[in-house]
Amino acid sequence: MVSSKAKTVADYLKELSPERRKVVAAVRSVVRKNLPKGYREVMGWGMISYGIPLSRYPDTYNGQPLCYAAIAAQKNHYAVYLMNVYADSGEEAALRRDFEKAGKKLDMGKCCVRFRKLEDISLPAIGRVVRSTSVEAYITRYEESRAKTKRRK
Repeated sequence: MVSSKAKTVADYLKELSPERRKVVAAVRSVVRKNLPKGYREVMGWGMISYGIPLSRYPDTYNGQPLCYAAIAAQKNHYAVYLMNVYADSGEEAALRRDFEKAGKKLDMGKCCVRFRKLEDISLPAIGRVVRSTSVEAYITRYEESRAKTKRRK
């Protein structure tokens, strides 16, 4: 995975070629338009990240803001990381249906939607997923997942 050392989103975008910047900016615009209140855009893990600030929810396993979504220009593709899809099988199924209805092939790992060109991704589907989970609902899911992890140990 390519990881940027940029400290700000503006610096990250400046590092990209004009063509790659255009693709990332298009996805970023959709994410920002659909992002529920309470999430914040920052640089995290070498990419543009959207998460819950530590001032709102400091009890994370790694001391970092709780990541909700992220966008990255990788070496050979682009990626949109949708953590709520990883945490919710119903959300994953809906994303798969949205891509199918749009006539797009979904290339996805656990939460990572990969694409090579802007035409390969369903921006309306990404927008729907991003707006689907409030900060409060995401914190609840996170806490439930951590409780399950603790019980298994």
